[in-house]
Amino acid sequence: MTNHLCVIRGGGDLATGVAWRLTRAGIAVVVTELASPLTVRRTVALSTAVTEGTVEIEGMVGQLAPTAGEAVNIVRSGHGDAGRMVVGVVVSPELPDLNADVVVDARLAKRNIDTSIDDAPLVIALGPGFTAGLDCHAVVETMRGPHLGRALWTGSAEPNTGTPGIVDGRGSERVVKAQNDGSVRWVRAIGDVVDDHEMLGTVDLVPVLAPFTGVIRGLIRDGSDVTAGLKIGDVDPRLDVQACHEISDKALAIGGGVVEAVLWWIHQSR
Repeated sequence: MTNHLCVIRGGGDLATGVAWRLTRAGIAVVVTELASPLTVRRTVALSTAVTEGTVEIEGMVGQLAPTAGEAVNIVRSGHGDAGRMVVGVVVSPELPDLNADVVVDARLAKRNIDTSIDDAPLVIALGPGFTAGLDCHAVVETMRGPHLGRALWTGSAEPNTGTPGIVDGRGSERVVKAQNDGSVRWVRAIGDVVDDHEMLGTVDLVPVLAPFTGVIRGLIRDGSDVTAGLKIGDVDPRLDVQACHEISDKALAIGGGVVEAVLWWIHQSR
């Protein structure tokens, strides 16, 4: 492992793809998250460590730490059991003062909440809402297509279309959204194969139905309080149950773009 430290703001599935790529490139990673994550693809998200204490994703372990400093100690210790790479996860809405070499804004808010180009020697942002050279050094494209995963050192990523990419002929219908405010209760689980219009659960007793026959790829944590229109589930038409436990091709492509930017910066800094 190098001496470089990267703080990733956000621990969702795309951020986790970034962390997975970085750890394999020898970069120490700390992830910051909210106290109540609203992640849908929880089986492949480091944010799950916030509620479960630990999470293992394709040989990478996310371990919750009580403080940001302790999170750094966790990753500096190197490998976990059986050589697995360890990522420190800490609840911290604000960017902790860790003198990180790299900061990655992976919160995917589609806008710049509070990221500054002065947050670290190298600041990378994912997706729309940022301009390279203005509020970060590099932007990584998150839209599916020929530019997915490209590291941009000038300009911005493609604007948000609000429409998910097409997977096996299915687009926006893959996303399950809450129809009303309330508390979520699931009767099915991630990895279950469901039929068209089968009940997945409820939001304050209002049924949540599968949009088509497929495998449940993601569900927001049971018991979460949600608002109407919030993404709470993900159904995949490809019926590949194993994919529910694997980092997506999109997340890996974006992670590759971040690694490219970090390695280029390290080379230029020598």
